[in-house]
Amino acid sequence: MRRNLLRMAATALTVAGLTTSVSAGDWPWSRNKAVSDHQSAGDRLNNAYDPCWPQRYNAVARQEVLAPFAQQALNGHVINQTVWNYHFEPGSDRITAAGVEKLDSLVRIRPSPDTKIYIQTARDLSPSPDTVDRLHADRMALDIKRANMVAKFLAAEPQRFAWEIYVHDPADPSINSTAASNAFRAQLQGYLGGIQGGGGVGAQGAGGGAAPAAPSSGATPPR
Repeated sequence: MRRNLLRMAATALTVAGLTTSVSAGDWPWSRNKAVSDHQSAGDRLNNAYDPCWPQRYNAVARQEVLAPFAQQALNGHVINQTVWNYHFEPGSDRITAAGVEKLDSLVRIRPSPDTKIYIQTARDLSPSPDTVDRLHADRMALDIKRANMVAKFLAAEPQRFAWEIYVHDPADPSINSTAASNAFRAQLQGYLGGIQGGGGVGAQGAGGGAAPAAPSSGATPPR
């Protein structure tokens, strides 16, 4: 039985490219016979090679590759759960129509909304020489008012959840929508070419360009 196990282990190691010659004296349990007598054949074989190779290493590698993407997805989710300064009237806790639509969209997420709502700190309170000393306190006071207003709107929704409201200070990831809106409106007009000028194809159309010059006398016409 022991000889068969040694042959099996030696074959596995040879296929893996680890060794080509294995003897009984090379195994760890042969160095301590008192301990090896209490080991089963399976334990001795597991001490010779890793029975979970390469699954355990693939699992760790997979987690290391996916971890940054998981963090990126979490950051995007938090940004989506954020009520921004432009969802309030400047310097006030009054929610605009866009803010109401934002809260409605967060409440109606399927299958169930995330009950953590984030509010951007009141950066619409701009510092000035007259207000810089009390700017931090003014922002905190406005943050509290806006959080209370958001809580009132959420409490008025048909769905009843235990909402949690946090204030944070993220960077605004949005871009100006002028370019996107122009591209959307332009697609209704169809695709338009941009080649123009005297060197373009349009300059050589019917009646649009000069006729080719006739060959001079004695010259060989092109074939």
